[in-house]
Amino acid sequence: MSQNKNVSFERSVPQQPRPSNVYVGVGGSDSLCINPKRDHKSENYEDLQLEFNPLVFSSLEQYLPPHMLHLSREVKVQYMRNILLRYLPESERIRIQKHKEYRQKIMLNYPPLHKEIYSMDAEKFFTPSFLRAIKENTEESFRSIMAEPCKGIYTFEMLQPRFCEMLVAEVDHFERWVHATKFRIMRPNIMNQYGAVLDDFGLEAMLDRLMNDFIRPLSRVFYSEIGGSSLDSHHGFVVEYGINRDVELGFHVDDSEVSLNICLGGEFSGGELFFRGVRCDEHVNSDIQPGEIFDYYHVPGHAILHPGRHRHGARPTTSGNRINLILWCRSSAFRELKKYRRDFSSWCEECKRKKKEKERLLVMVTQQELMKREMQSAS
Repeated sequence: MSQNKNVSFERSVPQQPRPSNVYVGVGGSDSLCINPKRDHKSENYEDLQLEFNPLVFSSLEQYLPPHMLHLSREVKVQYMRNILLRYLPESERIRIQKHKEYRQKIMLNYPPLHKEIYSMDAEKFFTPSFLRAIKENTEESFRSIMAEPCKGIYTFEMLQPRFCEMLVAEVDHFERWVHATKFRIMRPNIMNQYGAVLDDFGLEAMLDRLMNDFIRPLSRVFYSEIGGSSLDSHHGFVVEYGINRDVELGFHVDDSEVSLNICLGGEFSGGELFFRGVRCDEHVNSDIQPGEIFDYYHVPGHAILHPGRHRHGARPTTSGNRINLILWCRSSAFRELKKYRRDFSSWCEECKRKKKEKERLLVMVTQQELMKREMQSAS
C-alpha cells in the first residue's frame, strides 16, 4: 500500500497503547485479531478483480474475528476491503490505477529478449545447494548453506551464472527499447536514478513465485517477529552502479519487512554495503551501538537477506559497473498490526536496549529499597 521508495529517516508519532487482548479496531465495526489463527486455511482470491494483490486478502484472512472465518468469501472480501481502504487515500488509489495502466501498455508493446526468465524455472535459476535446502525446508537445511556474519543478516549462494547473465541482458534490452520508443521509464525509488522496476515489464508473476516459494520459507524461520510468516506483496527491481550510473546509496531503511539483495555480476571495485542496526520508526536516528557495525562485499550470484528496517547504505563504486537484483518483501498484516503497538523490543535493538536499562534500574531501585528496610529493621 505504500509507495515504492526508500524511507528517509523521519521520526513518527508513537501510537497510543492498546489492550493486548483480542481485537484491533480500525473505525466503525471493522476490526482484526492481534494474533492470527495459524491453522485456518485461507481462501484463494486470485480469480477476483480487486484493487489490492489477492495475496493480501489471503494473508489478512487469518486475522479476521473468529465468527467471520467461515462466512462466505464475498462477505470476507468486503470486510477486509473496507479495512484496507481506510489506509489508502483516493489519491493513492488513483496513482495505483495509473501505474497499472502504465504496466499494461508496456507489456502490450515490449518484446522480451529472454522469454524463459518470465516464468519460474527453479532448476535453471538457482544453485543446487539452495534448491536442496528449500526442498528440505528445515532450519537446519537453511543454516547449512548460510552464513550469519551479523545478527539477523544471512548470506548464501543462490543464482546460477546463466540466469544472472540473462536477467542483466533483459534489463539492458528493456532500457534500449525504452530509449528507442521514447517511452517513460519508472525508476526503482527516489534514491536511485538508474535501474528498472522488473514488475513493470512482465516479471511480476515470476517474482511472486520467488517470494512465496523461496523467500517466505526462509523468512518464516528467521523473521517471524517482523512479518516473515505473512509476506504477501513485493517490489522487485534492479539497481545499477558505476561509470555513468549511480555511484553510491545513502544511509536508509527499506520499505519492506524483509529485503533480498543479489549481485548479478559486473567487474567492479568498491560498492560494499554497510549495516548499522535494526530500528523502529521512533529510533531510526538513534546512535549506533557496539556490535552493530557490519560491511558486506558483493559476490556475483550470492544473496544477502536482511530485515528491511536494518539501517544500511552502499559505499561508492570506485571502478567498473555492477548490477543488483533487489526484492522488497512486505506483509500487510504486520503493517496493520504494527500501528497499534509501541513495544518493538523483539526486533528493534534500541527498544531492546532501553527495555533492559529500565529493568536494570528497576532491579537497582528494588535492591536499594530492600536494603533500606533491612537497615530500618536492624535499628
